[in-house]
Amino acid sequence: MSTLLRGRNDSTERWERRSGWCVESWRSDRLDSLAWGAIFLWAALVLLAEAVDYAAGFAWWDGWGVFFTGAGVVVLLEAAMRLLMPEYRASWWWTLVVGAILLSIGLDNWGGWAWVWALVMAAIGLGTLRSVFARGT
Repeated sequence: MSTLLRGRNDSTERWERRSGWCVESWRSDRLDSLAWGAIFLWAALVLLAEAVDYAAGFAWWDGWGVFFTGAGVVVLLEAAMRLLMPEYRASWWWTLVVGAILLSIGLDNWGGWAWVWALVMAAIGLGTLRSVFARGT
């Protein structure tokens, strides 16, 4: 009987350690919090532009396209910051994938896939320059 209770307490302690780690790692990631704040701010600005009919003067304006493109840019900037700052490098790959997906959704709403290739070329160029400077030779 005491073995069962002890096993139950061990699993409870493990669960508390895991959940504590998860909560602590979420709180300590300032880049993620900054990105979410920027995305919500961007959404508010897009909604405000739609509400005051600011977008009527622009033929290219599509509210969802503008929102997703802006959110994609914010997340891609977060991925770039994760690559540049070693203490935040833990989840840069998934951040890059999510940013690319958001950006592609936004550009698809605009019908502007030509922009994607320019961004891909710029990312390849920046990655190459980063690798050259990171080597130090």
